[in-house]
Amino acid sequence: MHDLENAWGHWVLRWRAVIIPACFILLALALVGGRNLGFTTNYRVFFSADNPQLLAFDKLENTYAKNDNIMFVLTPKDGDVFTGNTLAAIEELTNEAWQLSFSLRVDSISNFQHTEAEGDDLIVRDLVEDAATLQPADFARIRDIALHEPLLVRRLVSTAGDVAAINVTVHLPGVNEQTETPKVVAEARQLVQTMRSKYPDVSVRLTGMIMMNNAFAESSQKDMKTLVMVSFALMIIFLAVFLRSISGTVVTVLVIIMSAMFGYGMAGHLGFPITPPSATSHTIILTVAIANSVHVLVTLFHEMRHGKSKREAIIESLRLNLAPVFLTSLTTMVTLLPALMSLMPVRVRQVQEDDNNSMQRFAEFVVRRRTGLLWGMGGFIIFLIAFIPRNELNDVFLHYFDDSVEFRRDSDYTTEHLTGLYIVDYSLESGIAGGISEPAFLRDVENFAQWFRHQPEAIHVNTITDIFKRLNKNMHADDASWYRLPDDRNLAAQYLLLYEMSLPYGLDLNNQINIDKSATRMTVSMHTLSTNQVLDLKARAEQWLAANTSHIKSAEGSGPTVMFAYIGKRNIISMLGGTTLALLMISMILVIALRSIKIGLISMIPNLVPAAMGFGAWGILVGEVGLALSVVTSMTLGIVVDDTVHFLSKYLRARRERGLGSQDAVRYAFATVGRALVITSAVLIIGFSILALSSFKLNSGMGMLTAMVIAFALAADFLLLPPLLMKIEEKSDENTPVDGAVRPVTA
Repeated sequence: MHDLENAWGHWVLRWRAVIIPACFILLALALVGGRNLGFTTNYRVFFSADNPQLLAFDKLENTYAKNDNIMFVLTPKDGDVFTGNTLAAIEELTNEAWQLSFSLRVDSISNFQHTEAEGDDLIVRDLVEDAATLQPADFARIRDIALHEPLLVRRLVSTAGDVAAINVTVHLPGVNEQTETPKVVAEARQLVQTMRSKYPDVSVRLTGMIMMNNAFAESSQKDMKTLVMVSFALMIIFLAVFLRSISGTVVTVLVIIMSAMFGYGMAGHLGFPITPPSATSHTIILTVAIANSVHVLVTLFHEMRHGKSKREAIIESLRLNLAPVFLTSLTTMVTLLPALMSLMPVRVRQVQEDDNNSMQRFAEFVVRRRTGLLWGMGGFIIFLIAFIPRNELNDVFLHYFDDSVEFRRDSDYTTEHLTGLYIVDYSLESGIAGGISEPAFLRDVENFAQWFRHQPEAIHVNTITDIFKRLNKNMHADDASWYRLPDDRNLAAQYLLLYEMSLPYGLDLNNQINIDKSATRMTVSMHTLSTNQVLDLKARAEQWLAANTSHIKSAEGSGPTVMFAYIGKRNIISMLGGTTLALLMISMILVIALRSIKIGLISMIPNLVPAAMGFGAWGILVGEVGLALSVVTSMTLGIVVDDTVHFLSKYLRARRERGLGSQDAVRYAFATVGRALVITSAVLIIGFSILALSSFKLNSGMGMLTAMVIAFALAADFLLLPPLLMKIEEKSDENTPVDGAVRPVTA
């Protein structure tokens, strides 16, 4: 290994004329894949093909119709929906909404298919026709019908009649996901502007699943263009200040950009789209790139300040950093960066004394106070870890956006005044063709709907039993006493057939009943819930079904809300567990790489502790860990391991090559790597703290917790690891090689 470290620097400088163009050629080849790279808002990318919730959702959509939607929410300033002006606005917007790209169905109080009896005939027609010509008596009649219709109240009109909605069911073809959602959203927003200018006394808001998907994309892209760029710029500025080298900063920036571009290019080759969560992947690349670049450059400048030529300094820097850099990053850092630096003009003022006086003083403090620091840091770590259980594994996806985001404001308003954005769909199966007309089955469906209506989480329940009850009343001369489910299967089937034959195109019942009429869809609109609340409600519903129904043969709650409730918790647990396992495996690898069982096992502590401390502090400050924060452990993994590996590699080098005791080896490690760790951590903490200002929780929470973990990592490597090393090796002979290493040699 020692011979390889010595030879590597010579090899890089000898072949720099090949290495530099080779790196650019590899980058160019990778960037070809960029043509396949696109930003997608399709939530299906989060699920594997065999995901049980996705399979259930696919079955539901294949049986009925898609339920992705855009909802226009109208609020008249006079507080009354049932006026000529507002009803005219609803009628016009309903008609215009059919023109939106990919619209499959449009529902509102104006085109609601109201039924009534005229003699022996069933009349089915729009509830509102030519609103501008209606009289006060007509408005009163429409109000009375709408506010007593369970299919409308708390779905398309508020109970007070002061807010109404037009719901557009959208079926995205999925041919070009990068453009389809933005296209329909742009058209919807243009329609809103048109309506606002034409009807200034009616406010119009936008919500729905399509708008949520678009908000994820827009928030991610906005942060990438603003805060991420500001964060990156500040990192570079502080990097330049700390390094005191323009050339070193320029080369570091180039390596970072090339690494990120290579990563995105390869993602395109592999067919991985950019999603809102994966849009932050460049930050992982950035942390490792900055960390390892700083280590190479700080050592290089240190050697030059002490009289070595640039070539000699590069070779020595690679010799000292080759092993730890290879353990924590790609080879880009130890090939391209030194090759470029060898060509860059580097001016470094030589000094007679060590330029690490501050690190030397700090090292003396750590050595002198090692016992107190060991117990103090141990107690502090235990204190923070004790608060980890305060974190609830939970998510509220709507709350990923703060109040500065228009979609969040519009959705909160809609939930408060009208209906919920969160929905769960049930396909209730009778088990026989035509079984939805069976009175016993309908009673089970009705009872299930009534159970849901009494749950505090539910806002509205859309069920076909309300249509059957209305039709039964209609076919008995609109006698209110007949507003109940039909008692005869054949009669119920006839009512349904007559009703279906009277429905206009686009407003049929295909979204509620399957082809052979053996199953019906029930849709529950809910308040804004956390993932835990969604799963709890679903479990209670399944328990109620099992205990109280006998004619519903199968029923499973499905839809995007349910899917993300499951995947959110599953991903949180698997991400945290997987990262912990990765840290343990890395520590095992370090046992081999560092050629020391004892040191490798010790490395587990500073590798595991920072994330644990971060989540403990989060338990004190916030107490909720969602999918956005579960990625922090993997995101900070590189920098945490990097800090530990570099400190331990320098410590072992001092022990093995210089024959130093544990205390002097700690002093050597601080002198050679301390400044680099401080620079790296300070730059990254500053950069990630900027992301904490984001209006998008995926970025703000991630930025805040990442900055905390990096700070804890530095504290662990400076205040815990050195005292721990000295304590464990205090009985060792200072001149004895560690773990059977070769006799000490002079560097």
